[in-house]
Amino acid sequence: MSREQLLILTILAASIGLFLWGRWRHDMVALAALLACVFTGLIPGNEAFVGFGHGAVVTVACVLILSRGLQTTGAIDVMAQKLLPQKAGLGVGIAALTALGAVLSAFMNNVGALALLMPVALQLARKQEVAPGKVLMPLAFGTILGGMTTLIGTPPNLIVSSFRADLGEGPFRMFDYTPVGALVALSGVVFITLVGWRLVPKREPAGADSFDTGSYLTEVRVTEKNKIVGKRLSEAEALLNEDEAQIVGLVRNDLRVQAPHPGRVLREGDILVLEAEPEALSSVLSGLGLALEENVEAEEVAEEEKAVQERSPDEEKPEKEKPEKDESDITLQEWVALPDSTLLGRSASDIQLRSRFGINLLAVSRQGQRSVKRLRSIRVRAGDVLLLQGGSDAINAFGRAFGCIPLAERSIGVPDKGKAALAVGIMALAILAAALGLVPAAVSFAAGVLAFMATGVVPLRSVYQAVDWPVIVLLGAMIPVAGVMASTGAADLVARQMLENVAQGNPVAAVVIVMVITMTLSDFMNNAATAAVMCQIAISSAAVLGVNPDTLLMAVAIGASCSFLTPIGHQNNTLILGPGGFRFGDYWRLGLPMEIIVVLVGTPLLLWVWPL
Repeated sequence: MSREQLLILTILAASIGLFLWGRWRHDMVALAALLACVFTGLIPGNEAFVGFGHGAVVTVACVLILSRGLQTTGAIDVMAQKLLPQKAGLGVGIAALTALGAVLSAFMNNVGALALLMPVALQLARKQEVAPGKVLMPLAFGTILGGMTTLIGTPPNLIVSSFRADLGEGPFRMFDYTPVGALVALSGVVFITLVGWRLVPKREPAGADSFDTGSYLTEVRVTEKNKIVGKRLSEAEALLNEDEAQIVGLVRNDLRVQAPHPGRVLREGDILVLEAEPEALSSVLSGLGLALEENVEAEEVAEEEKAVQERSPDEEKPEKEKPEKDESDITLQEWVALPDSTLLGRSASDIQLRSRFGINLLAVSRQGQRSVKRLRSIRVRAGDVLLLQGGSDAINAFGRAFGCIPLAERSIGVPDKGKAALAVGIMALAILAAALGLVPAAVSFAAGVLAFMATGVVPLRSVYQAVDWPVIVLLGAMIPVAGVMASTGAADLVARQMLENVAQGNPVAAVVIVMVITMTLSDFMNNAATAAVMCQIAISSAAVLGVNPDTLLMAVAIGASCSFLTPIGHQNNTLILGPGGFRFGDYWRLGLPMEIIVVLVGTPLLLWVWPL
């Protein structure tokens, strides 16, 4: 093993370790790997960022913008309304939702497809009085499956296509993935709708008016009128037990006490941190006469402002411009943070939620984890469910600004039917041009983005907000790093070891091994990064065996598109974690059979469509 091979394998091993650790975001890890290659001399400094001009990176960015246009015009909402049965039973409803999610994700960003259909899924769960996870997990898996069916369905497919182009064979075309991908996706959807949804863990079945998002953490103020003033904490907890709520923290004089002693006497002004189900919050507040901390603070601020005005009646002060609030429109709504939300890593205090939007954050639901911070200081994570209080317009504006979606039935948004039709037409032309090979995919979809901008389908101010920049940085950084695997011979070294020690020189076994390894890595690290690393190993394996590299490259594409075992393997899995009330270990019950089906169905299809 040469020095260069040892260096690149060490850097890759460290990168995979950091991906699995999860403390650093995936784009940070990829950029660190790229810079490590530059500093060790594996990549010349003037070639460090050539990956950002790669066709695959440009195509991913353009597809994200086009997907935003399809969402904002309401085109997909109309399609969902017309195609989904309105009075179907649970089985038919899950089948229709999962199939539609798979079809949509073949032509648009699959996170966007899930976000559009999630409220419909929750509505179905409420009507059928089942746990929301029974519908959400099949939908999420369906949107993941659909991504493998076209070139633009998922970033790994674009990565695989680019590696084929580097071999001099030309990139894969738009529908080269379809014969295998569509049949694998169809097999998965059929399994999910007939058997799979029954394997999803049942987490607190939802009633007709609500669904289980897990317990909320919320803060309440002990006021002078409360009947628990002067009582011990244990006595207050006994009263709360009737509503299945519990005290998990106490704030006194701005000092947070986690798991306070049961003998502590409660005083006026204490803030209790409660853990309770959403349905129990109202009875807890009314039963003990407690007040939500956010409401108390808002009243105190208003009283202070009034007192200042009364002390200086003759002094004219410019009034702050505040949005008019219709008290009759004040509502409570639950919203979930998307994986690409700009709210991630920020708290209500950071974004000045109350002063900017006139909204109170009443509670946060994060399944399986309990925060030790004040509610206003909790930093939001992907999949967190936020209970917001405020005017509906203000809450909707907040959701649009920060990339959150409501966990409730939405009205169909078609602000302009003409633009909806225009968006679909432009998208269809871009796909057709790429499919016929008239222009490269990156050029075709870039032209589509320009058309969206020129016609106002996507407002100019929203164009760059539609791009998932961490994914773009990840792709741009990992493409040169993966190239080092080939240039140093490290990919050949890994391939030979794998083929000699595991596959025993059997090409069919090599296809299965490449697919399974890719699938396993994708369950724990970003699938685009996995594809970039595994493509070089697949190409080297084909060279060693003297077989068609397309077969092994397609095995990478399928494996990278099938992350079903964990909530961190794919953004869609993360997105349903909170709304479904899931735990980390819940995914494998449906995910493991899904991955077995993918291998059993995908392997013979690969050997038939792309023979060795």
